[in-house]
Amino acid sequence: MPAVELIALASTVSLLAGWRLYLVTFATGLAMKLGWIALPDQLSALDVLANNWIIGVAAVGALAEFFADKIAWVDSAWDAVHSVVRPIGGALLSMAIIDGADPAWQLGSLLLGGGAAFLAHAGKAGARTLVNASPEPFSNVAVSTAEDVATGGLLALAIANPVAAVLIAAILVLLSLWLVWKARAFLKRILPPPPRRKSAR
Repeated sequence: MPAVELIALASTVSLLAGWRLYLVTFATGLAMKLGWIALPDQLSALDVLANNWIIGVAAVGALAEFFADKIAWVDSAWDAVHSVVRPIGGALLSMAIIDGADPAWQLGSLLLGGGAAFLAHAGKAGARTLVNASPEPFSNVAVSTAEDVATGGLLALAIANPVAAVLIAAILVLLSLWLVWKARAFLKRILPPPPRRKSAR
């Protein structure tokens, strides 16, 4: 696999880990276990994902996240807990994909994966906080389901065409961050400012 495709694959997987770390780990590990994915030699470090214990733990995490992510404010609490877990997971997945013998490549892949996962996580967490503020209860389920479908679809595309997948994933993440920024700016305009405290004399 050319270096450009390796970097694109690592970026896509890391971005998706910022949304659904357990689902990405479980789906990749299961696909490898069943022989659906034939990894080239340079991705041999990902073999650990096919371990039965890793698949089992990831399956439990994915199931818990699936339900927690559908309940308003529970999803925000879940995102808060995973503010550190997802970037670390994205960084480790990126390192396993790039698997460079050169320490500079290893450090670069660590920073790439952690940064991409954190960016995706920040967009997701911010957008979901705004969705939770909506009085309509079904918005949360719809957005969460869309994230599930997008994660699965982009993960499959990443294996078939890493460059296309990373472009789509990056656009979705940037769109979510832009929506958060626009929504917060809108809320600042319509909500009254907090009362100022009178200074003691």
